[in-house]
Amino acid sequence: MAKSLIIVESPAKAKTIGKFLGRNFKIQASMGHVRDLPKSQLGINIEKGFAPKYITIRGKGSLLESLKKEASKVEKILLATDPDREGEAISWHLANLLGLPEDEPCRVEFHEITKNAVSESIKHPRKINKNLVEAQQARRILDRLVGYKISPILWRKVKWGLSAGRVQSVAVRIICDREKEIREFVTREYWTIDASLSDEKTGSRIKAQLHSKSDKKFEINNKQEADLILSELKNETFIVSEVKKSERKRNPSPPFTTSSMQQEAARKLKFTAKKTMMVAQQLYEGLDIKGEGTVGLVTYIRTDSTRISDQAVNEARDYINKNFGKEYISERPPVQKNKKNIQDAHEAIRPTSVFRTPESVKDSLTRDQYRLYKLIWERFVSSQMAPAVYDTVSVDIKAGQYIFKATGSVLKFQGFMAVYIESTDEEAEKEEGSLPPLEAGQLLKLIKLLPEQHFTQPPPRYTEAMLVKTLEEKGIGRPSTYAPIIDIIQKRGYVEKEKGRFKPTELGEIVVQIMQEFFKDIVDVDFTAEMEDQLDRIESGEEKWQNVIESFYVPFEKELKTAEQTIEKVKIEDEETDEKCELCGRNMVIKRGRYGKFLACPGFPECKNTKPLIEEVGAKCPLCGGNVVVRRTKKGRIFYGCANYPTCEFVSWDKPSGKQCPKCGSYMVIKNTKNGEIEICSNNECKYRESHQ
Repeated sequence: MAKSLIIVESPAKAKTIGKFLGRNFKIQASMGHVRDLPKSQLGINIEKGFAPKYITIRGKGSLLESLKKEASKVEKILLATDPDREGEAISWHLANLLGLPEDEPCRVEFHEITKNAVSESIKHPRKINKNLVEAQQARRILDRLVGYKISPILWRKVKWGLSAGRVQSVAVRIICDREKEIREFVTREYWTIDASLSDEKTGSRIKAQLHSKSDKKFEINNKQEADLILSELKNETFIVSEVKKSERKRNPSPPFTTSSMQQEAARKLKFTAKKTMMVAQQLYEGLDIKGEGTVGLVTYIRTDSTRISDQAVNEARDYINKNFGKEYISERPPVQKNKKNIQDAHEAIRPTSVFRTPESVKDSLTRDQYRLYKLIWERFVSSQMAPAVYDTVSVDIKAGQYIFKATGSVLKFQGFMAVYIESTDEEAEKEEGSLPPLEAGQLLKLIKLLPEQHFTQPPPRYTEAMLVKTLEEKGIGRPSTYAPIIDIIQKRGYVEKEKGRFKPTELGEIVVQIMQEFFKDIVDVDFTAEMEDQLDRIESGEEKWQNVIESFYVPFEKELKTAEQTIEKVKIEDEETDEKCELCGRNMVIKRGRYGKFLACPGFPECKNTKPLIEEVGAKCPLCGGNVVVRRTKKGRIFYGCANYPTCEFVSWDKPSGKQCPKCGSYMVIKNTKNGEIEICSNNECKYRESHQ
């Protein structure tokens, strides 16, 4: 019979740990939280110090009975839920339900699920950290007060089924603020002038850009100004006035935090934050690896620290030395500067063994597991490598009063770039080539002046990666909350994705407007960040949780009364279409559901007719000549298909442009890139493409 019962959160984790431990241990899963506030009522006694009323979560009764039964058979109970606030709270609830004394050292933490880590942790149980539990409880109570007090007002005044959330409302506000910036943006014209030059000795071409006049930078605002400069430059002599040579180093990015992992998985793998966390959890909890058994492949995935253990650093440096050579190892292990208010209990996200390379485990993983593991592994290994080194040249070229500049750089040493390069949200950097050997006083021949008109662009809408980065930078939420926040604001219909970027819906803008007018603190970025700081102070024992809740609730209660009396009923008009309801003859309207827009009869509830909203893309089906329309998968992902389905089975993930490829005759599709839209041939063997610039 087992002597100890270990309770973890998930069956996958239980399975992995069970393979490391002997018969003396029984491993059971709690399946997440076992107790929570009731759904049917507020569940908080405001008059009695905001005391929460916890009940067993529906469906968990038989599981708890099973845990109690197993607990009665063993000498020792160990609670090994995740090593964070939520995990600590689950352990606290379990300890209460199983009747464990408060000072019982029953809590163990696994920061990675490997045999050594599990065995060591079990040898050193500790008492449950009450401060951690109270920080989680304060967050839960704050979220419940905001959600259950504001949501009913929105139901009555705007639309049934709406919700307000303490952190989700700020996220929607950030997206709405960006949309306002875009609408109010005034486009401004400007010009650039490049000079195409040649070195008469070698015949080499050089491209330089106009930089300044009489040693002062200036802007060219219109064609008239550009033409005047062109006329002045036409007869000038182009002379090299200065050549600067230098060496530039590029340092590797630190290993992943939860936030940076979500951002990079969105950029490189096109994963949503929700998908990233789901796949990362699988890698953390353990997978069956051929020839090795079940093992956790990465360390704990909810962290905002970039710290790495000495053992992991030494292992990485050993790997780099064996596989790349000494020159690729950083001179000393990088010391990462952690940001303000980070929770440094955990390491950064890294592989549990650097010698478990992505290729060595590929056959044991799904495609998504492999791609994310490869990303984590490469990021970690590269973080311990030497900087990349460039030789750079900057040349000033004088033409009368004007100065042109040309720059060139050549990669001299790859360093960390041999393994991994971080992506960016903005337009990709233009690769600079090398410049021919030039020296001061050298004459250059003008081949052509190249004026170009430009227009300033509004700030871009947020991608998922950009939104996660902004939430983190502004101190809103914690790493574990980004994925659920992004998921819920889409499900509520407050924001939608258009070409991979977030756009607020009319409903989202109305709700934010109401919140800004009547609950300005709830949607205030600084206030929300300060609340996160207060939760951190509860965790460190500097604040009492009841005091934090009370300081929030006293002014909040006054705002609730004002809002209830003042907010006028808002009617959101459905957009009417020309489509007739075939059951009652009314003009159908556009409604928004979980999977996007659809057509519905406005005669509801008398007439309940609904049907899909057909959005034509202006292209003909390449198979049958029918109209190509927008369709959605069950998960809401957009694809394109023939309106004559199922008679015609044409489908495409990419939007057909309506053109034929002039090279092979296949249909062309539109792709969005960082540099704008391009049209490419749908035939993978034909490389034809057209830019929309």
